[in-house]
Amino acid sequence: MWEFVFAPFVDFGFMRRALLGCIAISVGATPVGVFLMLRRMSLTGDAMAHAILPGAAVGYLVSGLSLGAMTVGGLIAGMAVALLSGFVTRVTALREDASLAAFYLISLALGVLIVSTRGGNVDLMHVLFGTVLALNDAALILLCSIASLSVLTFALLFRPLVLECADPQFLRSVSGISAVTHFTFLALVVMNLVGGFHALGTLMAVGIMILPAAAARFWAASIGGLIVAAVVVALLSSLSGLLLSYHFGLPSGPAIILLAGLAYGVSLLLGPEGSLVASTLSRRTLKT
Repeated sequence: MWEFVFAPFVDFGFMRRALLGCIAISVGATPVGVFLMLRRMSLTGDAMAHAILPGAAVGYLVSGLSLGAMTVGGLIAGMAVALLSGFVTRVTALREDASLAAFYLISLALGVLIVSTRGGNVDLMHVLFGTVLALNDAALILLCSIASLSVLTFALLFRPLVLECADPQFLRSVSGISAVTHFTFLALVVMNLVGGFHALGTLMAVGIMILPAAAARFWAASIGGLIVAAVVVALLSSLSGLLLSYHFGLPSGPAIILLAGLAYGVSLLLGPEGSLVASTLSRRTLKT
């Protein structure tokens, strides 16, 4: 047990850095995923994850694999896509999901094109799938800062966020904080995706945000319970994925996301809240 679970983190600094980065992402990004799920915006997270790619690619084009340049570029691109899709929805007949899908597909193609013209396959893989086992001090500071800011923001805006999930029209009618809450939440989505991008890449970052939240739906009924369960699933998936990557030579990012997907599958089957087994038992009880 010691050799398999604890020794890699005790003996190697890069494993400890990777674990700390994953903890920061789990604490900061997973609650965002819970609220995306509650607001029926899970696919929005996926779209925004792709939307940050051209900004990060431009940062790469200007400064190479620079943490600061790629972070600023990703933030600008993500917020631009969010604002543009909202603007198009308000001034045209196009629905928000369609406008967001259009912008993110354009962003994904543009980002891949930019990275491909300047760098090689290794650079493209770094941008798309991340390098969680190569996090440096600057990246860890960024991830921990984003996680801390996310937790603080949720503490301040928890009730408005919950009310907007339950009845956004009521919140708009009784308070002027509705727009502030909505755009602050979108900013949190973008920031956590940009942070996750450095560890897991643009294609995997949204996975640690959405899959644990979806799994938590089958273990808890309250919003607080959902957040706790989602964070636990994310932490366990991250720890297990890093260990599988170390012992069996698997790519760390996909291993983490696949284990989160496995947790979702198990929860879907066996969770106590609305899973296949729980629903079957409930129907049998009602019949008897």
